[in-house]
Amino acid sequence: MDFLRYSRQMLIDGWGEEGQRKLNNSTIFIAGAGGLGSPVSIYLAVAGVGKIIICDFDSVEITNLNRQILHSHTRIGINKALSAKITLTAINPDVEVIAITEKITDENASKLIGNAVIIMDCMDNLETRYILNKVAIKNRIPLVFGAIYGMQGMLSFIQPPETPCLKCLFPEAPPRETFPVLGVTPGVIGALQALEAIKYIVGIGKNLKNKLLVWDGISCDFKSFTARKDPHCIICKDI
Repeated sequence: MDFLRYSRQMLIDGWGEEGQRKLNNSTIFIAGAGGLGSPVSIYLAVAGVGKIIICDFDSVEITNLNRQILHSHTRIGINKALSAKITLTAINPDVEVIAITEKITDENASKLIGNAVIIMDCMDNLETRYILNKVAIKNRIPLVFGAIYGMQGMLSFIQPPETPCLKCLFPEAPPRETFPVLGVTPGVIGALQALEAIKYIVGIGKNLKNKLLVWDGISCDFKSFTARKDPHCIICKDI
């Protein structure tokens, strides 16, 4: 590992060579190579995460390009995970990038996630998020939740039994829709998701546990709300 590449971040208190080795030895699963998955994967790659597993069954479309900065107009029609691997490998060739082109389901999620130490939830629908939530609980690993709408976004660090699970926070999935989004919004939320993962792996700072952080891009305000467990949650009440 070339420590010179990461020398500036290694100056952070509590980081050093040991923290960088922790990143280099870690495997992170990123669900989604779209608006949120783009900044999440890019910032994890440049930070020196050793292995990134990025999963997306969809293909690049022109309407993605206002926000999905992993991709370019030259890759329209290419699977997003494969496109992501091209970008991330070019950014940092020392990072092992595994591109998975399958759709995440109840049947394959555990196998796809494998030995990852953390799950980055960069999806755009709650049905798949619920699947990731169950695997995170089963494997006793954290899930970093992020969501966007227009010029607003939210995120939380989910790690039952210390925190509520995703089902506690969002008991029912809303109807699917084509929602508005400005590219800056997933940039803000995705960067914060990546930060949560990095802090967890390196072992510095505090993670966003038992909180839901909401960002309003119109007013540029951040607000933090207490996230509470549902004692009757069908997913996490018995853990």
